Amino acid sequence: MSETTKDARRRRTVARHGILSSPSIGGQIARFVAVALAVVLVSGLGVVGYTTYTAVADFSESAVELEGQESVPPDIGEIEGGVNLFVAGTDACEPAYAAYFGDRCTGADAGGELNDVNMLVHISDEPRRVTVISFPRDLMIPIPECTDPDTGRTTSAMTKQPLNSTFSYGGLSCAVKTISELTGQNIPFAAAVTWGGVIEITNAIGGVEVCIANGIKDYHTGLDLPAGIVPLQGIEALQFLRTRHGVGNGGDLGRISNQQQYMSKLARKLVSEQVLSNPATLFGLATTALSNVTPSQTLRNPLTLTQIALAVKNVPFDEIVFIQYPVNGDPSDSNKVVPNYAAADALWAALETNRPLQLTGKASQGDGVIVETPAPTEPVAPTDAATSGAPIAPAEDSVALPSAITGSTAAQDTCSNGNG
Repeated sequence: MSETTKDARRRRTVARHGILSSPSIGGQIARFVAVALAVVLVSGLGVVGYTTYTAVADFSESAVELEGQESVPPDIGEIEGGVNLFVAGTDACEPAYAAYFGDRCTGADAGGELNDVNMLVHISDEPRRVTVISFPRDLMIPIPECTDPDTGRTTSAMTKQPLNSTFSYGGLSCAVKTISELTGQNIPFAAAVTWGGVIEITNAIGGVEVCIANGIKDYHTGLDLPAGIVPLQGIEALQFLRTRHGVGNGGDLGRISNQQQYMSKLARKLVSEQVLSNPATLFGLATTALSNVTPSQTLRNPLTLTQIALAVKNVPFDEIVFIQYPVNGDPSDSNKVVPNYAAADALWAALETNRPLQLTGKASQGDGVIVETPAPTEPVAPTDAATSGAPIAPAEDSVALPSAITGSTAAQDTCSNGNG
């Protein structure tokens, strides 16, 4: 690839990302924060009063400055234009939860913090749409120069390292900078959630029900779930998000689509009356999220959170699309993957048009989920308008993504393709 092409990729923006925008209530562990920050934090702020004010102060104090990203000026009303939000799920061995994670927190691999979940949430300009793009933790890509916020030490740029190593070089800011340079997108907002945070946030909303096609058995995480609709809460929810050997082909790509099924179900739960119409649940969710999310400094202002929430609150589920960043196998290491730049460029170009995305590929690149086919229903009789000769508005033109790009929408019912 020529330097000119690389520079062009780095400079590309989507939907005027210098002036940002936002879509729907869909949340992370990434949609997680699209919602956990948009709905969770924002919807709760008006309910919780002084207790949340104290939590907001702590939330602001932990905020991280992002390197190299253009800021978004505050405004009244929903945020203007299109916007990108990055969400990381990290494997920090917090004392209260370390015992759950075996060798990762007590054995030879103990120590450090890796960004195991990496999601770019794109919220479009009007009409609002949300696209959540998951990047494999084992994606081998260039890592830019990063500064460790704790030590002030700067690491040199590297030509090829796994994505999940970026937290060890410069925390959340380094992960954002890496994804920004890979995609050419400005990413003004970001947040990180630890394993413990996932446990607490899931508990705060009373758990999430997921669909499992064949049952899941994974001795690596201790997960043993039957087939069917299964309620998940606490450590079991985290084990479900972490499982790799229990779904699909046993790789990270299957795990990503399994996580996306959870996010889709989480989004539905968050916008249901069980949460949004329940002040007590909102109170607990808002305070829990504020206590367990590390934001970028750009997310410290409650007004910004409100702007994002206003922009995303009415996005329909079929316009919330979960996508796996397209990859190829790494010829140097069968356990790693490398970017499929051609397919990725088609994705960025499609997002720039702000038209509905048509998924032509499978639901999962790693066979982690299957799509449930709805039962046939009785045909609906045509309405008077449909038979009166009145013109019918044509469907909006969609953009077909390459088949190398896998994913699903929040409107689709997917089930984990378990190994049981």
